[in-house]
Amino acid sequence: MPYLTQLADVARRTGYPVTEVAGWRSRGHGPQPEVQGIVCHHTAGPAGGGDYPSLAVVRDGRPGLSGPLSQFGLGRSGRIYVIAAGRCWHNAPSTSPRHDNSSSIGIEAENNGTQPWPAAQLDAYRRLCAELCREFGLPASRVKAHREVNTAKPDPHSIDMNAFRAAVAALIAGTTGPTWTEKIVRELPLIRLGDDNNDVKTVRGCLFARGTCPPPPTPACQTGWQGG
Repeated sequence: MPYLTQLADVARRTGYPVTEVAGWRSRGHGPQPEVQGIVCHHTAGPAGGGDYPSLAVVRDGRPGLSGPLSQFGLGRSGRIYVIAAGRCWHNAPSTSPRHDNSSSIGIEAENNGTQPWPAAQLDAYRRLCAELCREFGLPASRVKAHREVNTAKPDPHSIDMNAFRAAVAALIAGTTGPTWTEKIVRELPLIRLGDDNNDVKTVRGCLFARGTCPPPPTPACQTGWQGG
């Protein structure tokens, strides 16, 4: 199997934003020999600040282990980072021949190992696994936690993998609803030019709090939010 240069297209099918990390199409410890499984990880990176602060480590490696360490990164916002198209050092030694470095794709999700998982990140995690299963003809049962295929590892923490796989299977079958972000957008109020109701006041207050809109009664804000 060659370098997996379709990975960015697969990631975009999730509906979540995708960042193609420079050089990803030729990055790897040689080409990926096959894809028989998917391994879910957490980065154990820093607790604070930023969407994916572990990017440099996953891309370049750490002392004693050269990068790339995973094909994908997954930010706290649900943004997907495409890091490598070739083989990555993400699971060794593996207790499963379908989930070692030469036969599986790794996803490193940003989490320090104790933090709650943001809803968008979990939704993107499941959807990325489902799209990878579709792309490579895998059942949801081939999606494994790192801890399930490596006895020395605890990640990804606190995710019930049976429920996770059931959600992935439902996505593959097309029996689930809209993405988390689509739900949020659908639930937002519709604000029209000239409105001056409670929805307008709420949006105006949020914009003012973020420093993007002057306080009332500035005319630019009295007509309501028009996008952006």
